[in-house]
Amino acid sequence: MARKSHPARDPANGGLPSKKQILDFLNSAQGKAGKREIARAFGVSGGARIALKRLLAEMAADGTLGGDKKHLREKGKLPPVAVLEVTGRDSDGDLVAKPLEWEADDGGRPVVRLRRAERGIDDSDIGIGDRVLARVTRLPRDSGGATHEATPIKKLPREKRRLLGIFRKSARGGGMIEPIDRKELKSWPILPDDVATARDGDLVRFELVRRGRFATPRAEIVESLGNPDDQRQISLIAIHAHGIPEDFPESVLEECKTLPSPTMQGRTDLRSLLLLTIDPVDARDHDDAVHAQADSDPKNSGGWVVTVAIADVAHYIRPGSKIDREAQLRGNSVYFPDRVVPMLPEKISNDLCSLRELEERPCLAVRMIFDRHGEKRSHAFVRAMMRSAAKLSYQEAQAAIDGAPSDKCLPLVDSALKPLWSAYKAVATARDKRGPLDLDLPERKIVLDDKGRVERVVTPQRLDAHRLIEEFMIQANVAAAETLEEKRLPLVYRVHDAPSAEKLKGLRDFLETLDMKVPHAGALRPEAFNKVLAQAKDLPVPDLINEVILRSQSQAEYTPKNIGHFGLNLVRYAHFTSPIRRYADLLVHRALVRALDLGPDGLTDDEIPRLASIAKAISDTERRAMAAERETTDRLIAAHLADQVGAVFPARIAGVIRSGLFVRLKDTGADGYIPISSLADDYYHHVEAAHALVGARTGAGYRLGDTVEVRLLEAIPSAGALRFEMLTPPSRANVASLKHPGGGRPRQHRQKNFGKPHKQRR
Repeated sequence: MARKSHPARDPANGGLPSKKQILDFLNSAQGKAGKREIARAFGVSGGARIALKRLLAEMAADGTLGGDKKHLREKGKLPPVAVLEVTGRDSDGDLVAKPLEWEADDGGRPVVRLRRAERGIDDSDIGIGDRVLARVTRLPRDSGGATHEATPIKKLPREKRRLLGIFRKSARGGGMIEPIDRKELKSWPILPDDVATARDGDLVRFELVRRGRFATPRAEIVESLGNPDDQRQISLIAIHAHGIPEDFPESVLEECKTLPSPTMQGRTDLRSLLLLTIDPVDARDHDDAVHAQADSDPKNSGGWVVTVAIADVAHYIRPGSKIDREAQLRGNSVYFPDRVVPMLPEKISNDLCSLRELEERPCLAVRMIFDRHGEKRSHAFVRAMMRSAAKLSYQEAQAAIDGAPSDKCLPLVDSALKPLWSAYKAVATARDKRGPLDLDLPERKIVLDDKGRVERVVTPQRLDAHRLIEEFMIQANVAAAETLEEKRLPLVYRVHDAPSAEKLKGLRDFLETLDMKVPHAGALRPEAFNKVLAQAKDLPVPDLINEVILRSQSQAEYTPKNIGHFGLNLVRYAHFTSPIRRYADLLVHRALVRALDLGPDGLTDDEIPRLASIAKAISDTERRAMAAERETTDRLIAAHLADQVGAVFPARIAGVIRSGLFVRLKDTGADGYIPISSLADDYYHHVEAAHALVGARTGAGYRLGDTVEVRLLEAIPSAGALRFEMLTPPSRANVASLKHPGGGRPRQHRQKNFGKPHKQRR
């Protein structure tokens, strides 16, 4: 029988394997490998085992080996295939990542530079905060900051939120991290060595690490974000929690210095046209301008010619450039009360592409012809050069039409503003005939003082000026989709599906308790909801009906597959009018440039097969932005109310779930929670169809939309959470006709979270 052969040992090392041989063996071993496996592999026996033990201890002491005697590994080396989290960019703007799993004893997590992904994986779909499965190779020691290089194999589901919490220091060193996520109840212990520079009460970003394979996870602070109670820092909580890229890489900023200057070649001259920008008072960028005039064509008597000019972002941002890759990763701008996280660098968004008053700017414009009934007869797109005649706010433009023009508006009333309003009147007639979903849900706006703190919360009046701009933008968006379909060029649509059968049933059940009805799904159109909304105006709580109908709707999204836009009641729709703040619009601009042969910077052959993955990615970034904006508003209002604990507020019940009531304060629109366990006067059960809690003993209860008085018991600004006490007794009038589902003694349900429904965008 042949003897089993062993790898050659190093004679100069006393017959023991060399350090390199040991490392090579460990890196190629299938499964765990410790001292016993090494001795067996190299035929080390007898007294030589003691020498091997000393050699392994020496390698551990000099930082070459990690682990324990039963599971040794090369310290600081990643496995050939690992899960990585993309954490940032290097000086060249390339993505870098860190391993998701890492032994704390190995020191700091290594930096991994990402190469181009394998076939079938879209590089542009990978951004900061994403997780990827990747093939990893170690780089030579003189390779700069990165120690490894990786090729993505697969993009993994994104972690919805980064780990953020409040550090509470212990007198013995270390401490605990209290999570800011309302749904996360667990606090994490932290050792003194893992505190970094955090101070007691700081908001921190942390990671969970294990010290040993079977040890309990502990927190390790990655970054201290300062005092969470400072209202000037509150938007940073959402930015970090959602992994929103804030600062632009140096390579992107450098590329901004070499952007091509526009010329008149191939452009229509619109500089003499009285194009106006009409925006919010505090608008940070201006990417659309409008003009209207009576159509001189005798065949279109009473008709109108409306021009919508949009900043020509595609001229500056070429496909595949560093700026383009960064914009695609961001997907959209994110707007907070105290700051904007823009999709594009300020040089572009606030300068080159902002349609500034009396300054020449390149644009992509659509000239639309409407008849006297507001029906669009034709349209045409041109690449042009424009000069904004005036920058107006919605309020300023409306005041001018209402007979109180400012000095700036006075010369524009007859020449520009009145034609716009007359054209809008015609187009609005066609809109009403079309019958889009007509929800009336004014949104709260936070006004900050000069120190960045909440001064007050207001509900801005919705003006005809708002509706005018909105309707002209919708018409321009429709024209873009129609043109690209006509040219048979793939595009990213903005779609909005009809309500799901499940949500529709819930809505129908609720409306039936109010003696109101909605048709079944087969015959469903926005007009059916509008009839309900019209009836609701005669009820005490019309805003409640608007809210419930909103919650029944699907969420709008981007996709190359057209299913129409239910809310707008349109067969085809795309986003064209905001390329400064939405990547979807930039794609539509490029598609128009290509379809109409308007220049060399149109949609590329490389982009077309990736439209589906890009559309999904930017739909995700839009939802991320919505969540971050909503959470920041909640946190700011909670901070504003933090010194009013004990105060009594008028409110309305805005949500009913098994575990309690959500209430919305009348003055600020702040949302808070009343746990069912605090309603101690009765045992309450949840009547889901009626959105009510009903007392088993008295038959009295609380229902969605009820006007109540509440007392603030607790405000947690870092979580945006408010907890209230109910002061208004339960009513029998609103719930008298409701029956207990199933009988028996209802269970009490404890408070589980502070979550609540939210609004969507078109």
